[in-house]
Amino acid sequence: MELDLTRVEEIIDKYRDERGGLIGALQDIQESFGWLPQPALRRLSEELGYPMNRIYSVATFYKAFSLTPRGRHVCKVCMGTACHVRGAPRILEEIERQLGIGPGETTADKTFSLDIVNCVGACAIGPVIDIDGEHKGNLTPGKVAAILKEYREAT
Repeated sequence: MELDLTRVEEIIDKYRDERGGLIGALQDIQESFGWLPQPALRRLSEELGYPMNRIYSVATFYKAFSLTPRGRHVCKVCMGTACHVRGAPRILEEIERQLGIGPGETTADKTFSLDIVNCVGACAIGPVIDIDGEHKGNLTPGKVAAILKEYREAT
């Protein structure tokens, strides 16, 4: 399937005269497509003059960027100290079991992507997962199936 680069052209125009606009351009591409498709990165390189190795260096340095297609829902399991001691590893195991994927992977139907993060800043309600920017706290493995079902049905 060919990628429609119309949106990429709009993003390039937005950052064309902005010094140091690479991260902003990558953020906008990520927001538009849900990931950083290679044709979009090539066009960014050609039009704004960034070498591809610099683009890939930035894209792989920041966890917010993905070079592979992501699921419609991104589930981030907090593994910060507070969440970890309150059972986050068991929550992660249950999510992996329910979805059939591990951290950094996406379900075959592109519904969910799973990530591990160091902290979501909600220590008081740990263990916590963040799905699409929404915190789900005070989790137990028994609550995981219902939460995932809620997002599956919302798709």
